[in-house]
Amino acid sequence: MRRRSGFTKRLVRTAAAGEMPQVESDLRHAILTGDQPPGTGIPIDEVAAFFGVSAIPVREALQLLQSEGLAVNVPHVGATVAPISRESIVEVFTVMEGLEIVATRSAAQRAAASDLDALGALVSAMDEAVASGSLEQWADMNNRFHAAIARLAGMPMLQEMMERALDRWDRVRRYYFAGVLVHRAEQAQQEHHALLAAMKARDLAALESLVRQHNQGALSSYTAYVQGGAPRA
Repeated sequence: MRRRSGFTKRLVRTAAAGEMPQVESDLRHAILTGDQPPGTGIPIDEVAAFFGVSAIPVREALQLLQSEGLAVNVPHVGATVAPISRESIVEVFTVMEGLEIVATRSAAQRAAASDLDALGALVSAMDEAVASGSLEQWADMNNRFHAAIARLAGMPMLQEMMERALDRWDRVRRYYFAGVLVHRAEQAQQEHHALLAAMKARDLAALESLVRQHNQGALSSYTAYVQGGAPRA
């Protein structure tokens, strides 16, 4: 019997028995959640055996993941999980900043009082998570906060793009959680309160400035950490 590598030991099949394997989505999920860390080799034949398919759908899935920047082909090594580089971090926050400027402006113009109250309740729950030191829980709610604003914008394409950007950010924050996010949570939470207040006031100029501050502050924290050469905690 062939011994499974670390890669397939950490892989999970989401399709139910009898359903077609979700090779692409399962590989993407494993990379985005950090179950497969950057630099991990992706053994095509072994992955194919794990899913019970030929190598062809695995190669097709890897081509798509490479186009998304989640996998790379390393000479003499083969397919591997893409590294989290400074450039990829800059890309994530630059894209998120542009999307959020549009999303917060539209959401502020469209949101009902009940929508803003729901956002406020989420921010309060995030306060409690920070106060109790439950920062993983806070980070999950942080994603929900930004995704909720995108939904309130009433633009399906923007919402879809924002969800993809948040997935990429989630990968970054999981990898650098102890080195960056635990030190930034309190500041980020203050910025969430400011964003919510500007949305309630329908202050579009303030919102754009706050969105830029929020994203650029996060970007500075991550890039400074990466450039400092600090090992992952």
